Amino acid sequence: MSRLDSFIRRLEAQRRMLDWAAASIMDRPGLVLELGLGNGRTYDHLREILPERDIHVFERDVSPNPASMPPAGMLVAGDMAMTLPAFAARHGRSAALVHVDVTTGVPERDRILFAWLPEHVAALAAPDALVLSGWELDHAALVAVPLPEGVPAGRYYAYRRVC
Repeated sequence: MSRLDSFIRRLEAQRRMLDWAAASIMDRPGLVLELGLGNGRTYDHLREILPERDIHVFERDVSPNPASMPPAGMLVAGDMAMTLPAFAARHGRSAALVHVDVTTGVPERDRILFAWLPEHVAALAAPDALVLSGWELDHAALVAVPLPEGVPAGRYYAYRRVC
């Protein structure tokens, strides 16, 4: 499969996952966290499908498309290894949905570079929160759940926060 076809499949899976997650948390209180802004495409989609939700976005190097810039107070700029614990100290486990959209595009590299991230995600996710990620998150409090129909195994990952 070409890298272009792989990219298209990843985006299709990502959209399906976000739509599924939005429907799943519709009646649940809590924040929505977007870890990684990049160009802002997934943030833009989240704010469209969850218009009544506060969506906090975390990004080290902020440079989205101007149409996808989060409003003041919703963007947390800086190294997530520092900004996530500070946010957790203020908000606790208050997220109904956490979307982990930070990646180098190389799963083996991601597991090493972001080994610290699952602990921070678990510290932010409310009980029974959904956590979505483009790569596997290994943490005892994050239990894998079945993916929605049409998302191939290994393309995206979904977890529930237990206890």
